[in-house]
Amino acid sequence: MTGRENGYHEPAEGRYVWLEFDGEEYRTYYEKAGTGDVPLVCLHTAGADSREYRHILEDEEIREEFTVYAFDMPWHGRSYPALETEWWEEDYELTTDFYAGFVMHFARTLGLDDAVVMGCSMGGEIVLELAAEYGDELDAVIGLETTDFVPGEERGYLGDLIDILRHPEIDQERFRPEWILGLQAPASPEHRKRETWWIYSQAGHGVYAGDIHFYAQEWDAREKVSNIDTEECGVHFLTGEYDFSGRPEDTTRVAERIDGSTLEIMDDMGHFPVVENPEAFLEYLRPVLSDVLDAR
Repeated sequence: MTGRENGYHEPAEGRYVWLEFDGEEYRTYYEKAGTGDVPLVCLHTAGADSREYRHILEDEEIREEFTVYAFDMPWHGRSYPALETEWWEEDYELTTDFYAGFVMHFARTLGLDDAVVMGCSMGGEIVLELAAEYGDELDAVIGLETTDFVPGEERGYLGDLIDILRHPEIDQERFRPEWILGLQAPASPEHRKRETWWIYSQAGHGVYAGDIHFYAQEWDAREKVSNIDTEECGVHFLTGEYDFSGRPEDTTRVAERIDGSTLEIMDDMGHFPVVENPEAFLEYLRPVLSDVLDAR
């Protein structure tokens, strides 16, 4: 049982905002909770949506200091593609420029000055781009399961994964969640891992593949990370010890090249810490958020 009484309303409120970006209009869904002075913008993983952050949105301690915003990128969850285009005529593929630009456009449109941006997996990658290119507009970034580059020669299975995710004879609603289940840690509670499983059983065909195109092929921040100024924009990393995609050694490599960044490897955690074990994850996140507040 959840411990919630019948009729309990969670604090998060959901809304749609129309965002005109890169010549197109996007009906974009987001949830908001909290009364704190500091905006905390949360970015979901590849192929998923903002439901991953429901435990952050509901946390009373976080909501006292932060106002939390979790939104669905275009093509994901309750956000649509650009509906006035023939979006169904070509494959969706996420790019660094679109991703970083859209996140910042969301923040600017909602007036989220000096925001903290936290992202996981592909969101943990793009926070590096945000810190490098938009650090003067942000207070800090928090990267979960972060890497600056995915070496294809070492992890060639990701190229095969894109082909599988687009194959017309493979049941994606069966394959996606089963693949995701294997990216979570053995010690994470089964009912939490199945929550991630459920999110990944629901998505538009080819969207996860288009995100993996960014995550494992287009993304490369190796030349940028050492130029990030942590005096301007704080940088913090949390990575699960059981993650074989954004591996602890990957995040360690990034952190070692960013002077002033912080890093903690989370025990008994996999690729989806905010969902697969949120109670344990919050114990790692709270000190980071405290450091962010102290540095303001």
